[in-house]
Amino acid sequence: MSAEEGFERVVVTTGERSGWPLAIAVHSTHLGPALGGARMWHYPDSAESVADARRLAAAMTLKAAAAGLDLGGGKGVIAAPGGPAPAGEDRRAALLDFGDLVASLGGSYVTAEDVGTGAGDMAVIAERTEHVVGLDPARGGSGDPSPVTALGVVAAIRACVAHRFGIGDLAGVSVCVVGLGHVGGRVAAMLAAEGARLTVSDIEPTRRRDAPAGASWVDPGQAMLTPCDVLAPCALGGVIGHGEARRLRASIVCGAANNVLTSPEIAKGLAAREILYAPDFIVNAGGLISVYGELRSLDHGRALELARGIGTTIGQVLEAADGRGITPLEAAEELALTRLAPQPAAAV
Repeated sequence: MSAEEGFERVVVTTGERSGWPLAIAVHSTHLGPALGGARMWHYPDSAESVADARRLAAAMTLKAAAAGLDLGGGKGVIAAPGGPAPAGEDRRAALLDFGDLVASLGGSYVTAEDVGTGAGDMAVIAERTEHVVGLDPARGGSGDPSPVTALGVVAAIRACVAHRFGIGDLAGVSVCVVGLGHVGGRVAAMLAAEGARLTVSDIEPTRRRDAPAGASWVDPGQAMLTPCDVLAPCALGGVIGHGEARRLRASIVCGAANNVLTSPEIAKGLAAREILYAPDFIVNAGGLISVYGELRSLDHGRALELARGIGTTIGQVLEAADGRGITPLEAAEELALTRLAPQPAAAV
């Protein structure tokens, strides 16, 4: 499959070694190579895996542009079979197949870790292509981007709290963190260190023991409707549809998950209820910043500085939204699209 409407290229294939469906969506290379993670997940069918790659790739274009990075947007999907998480030779075969697919795109797409993959998987993919980042520091890479993602998320939460409540710190602010994985667990720990009152949840019950001391646990089925100042979705996206938007009991939605809203229209419903929604593609850009630093050989301290700047960007977006009477999502998209717009040719 080649170009599709709104995309530069969408490639779908079946791995020769693994027999697993694979897909890469390249949304834009206007600002630079399309960088986006390789997601390993089980999907009901291959069409849904391709749709997920497309949704995530488009969001990556906005994320990179809004963060001021010279990158485009792309995403890779490895559609795993159902059952236990793939391991051993089956997993290795799929990763090598995916590496071949990345290599076939000649550098227009650069991959990294995502849901279901990690630095070890990137090392396997790197056996077949040089267009991979997020490698272990021992291999000259930036390693796990989760700490940088979490840093940016907490900076964004801090900015949202300042905008909504007019307070400069998180002490005593009630936050419900939904998802205690690589990013969510770190977000919860950082919030606890700043004195926030935490409620946490995860579909994996064993993660309860990893929750910060003093945090309350809530059943995953009820987590999204927990009364709180800040709801921080930090797992998979698509968790707030029209029904959830009508029932949320939070003042702010700001978390690490991609594509939190099931459709852009949900942002208007949240605004009508005076719920501040921080656009996820700005909030969670820290991971992209981390691997961008690896790709461009930036000092890690500079990457951390850029991640902390997410708070400033969120503040600017919220001010713009208030000033123009639009939603924060619309303001964030305008910020990204302004950078993506073709620049007029210089006068000769």
